[in-house]
Amino acid sequence: MNEKIKSATEVQQNKEYKEALTELLYQLADDDFILSFRGSEWLGLAPHIEEDVAFSSITQNMMGHAFMYYQLLEELGEGDIDYLAHSRPSDARKNAILLEEANGNGTYLTNPNFDWAFTVVRHYFYDMYKRIKLLSLKNSSYGPLSEAAINIRMEHYYHIMHWQTWFKQLISAGGEAKTRMCKAIDRVYEEIEGLLTLGPNAKKMTVFGLIEEEDVLKQRFYNEINEVFEELQLERPAKGEMKRGNGRIGEHTEDLNTALLLLSDVYRSIPNAVW
Repeated sequence: MNEKIKSATEVQQNKEYKEALTELLYQLADDDFILSFRGSEWLGLAPHIEEDVAFSSITQNMMGHAFMYYQLLEELGEGDIDYLAHSRPSDARKNAILLEEANGNGTYLTNPNFDWAFTVVRHYFYDMYKRIKLLSLKNSSYGPLSEAAINIRMEHYYHIMHWQTWFKQLISAGGEAKTRMCKAIDRVYEEIEGLLTLGPNAKKMTVFGLIEEEDVLKQRFYNEINEVFEELQLERPAKGEMKRGNGRIGEHTEDLNTALLLLSDVYRSIPNAVW
């Protein structure tokens, strides 16, 4: 497909194209949405005040990115933005299971025993892959998605710099910091394939020029992360097998159910409010 589709009206004329496009948009939106929520749980709990401010800004940006994707879905007739973000059940969500996992034991208000190493590794690896996808999406056959990717990339550049700094400094510190980081790397790698997959409509997404091939994107990710491992003299962990399920087909954990109940509480309590 050489010419870009420029509007939602044009999309309606091709059922298969719309199916592949909406699937991709749900993945992009739900990934950013749930990880933004996990980031928000660190408000007031980050290692120091400067990080608290920086992480809050990153979290707000990610929610803004999710909003942009949900907005494109709204234009395609999938429902209003607030419904898409707050009212869809867990089995309708397309986010990777890795992103819904709780930050640690306890809750934000009651004994928040969160794992900063896990947060750093998860965000760093996620943002590495997000950058790879954004570079591909800027050439998407769907014009509005291409434009969104170009705009998001301008903010995202600073996100990945932030997490790269944390990742390398904690690994290089040695001692307990490195030990905890290596443990977090192993944990993230157990579910990394669930993040890298584009789901059952992956081939259609490529055929319609929405994004490049899944295998190509995966290889770019592994090439980049392997360079980081070599630089820091880290052993490459074994890839996981999505033992907890495949979020791209609506398989999720209780962590997501709990998160959705909490983050949609106000929305559900005042359903007629203008958000």
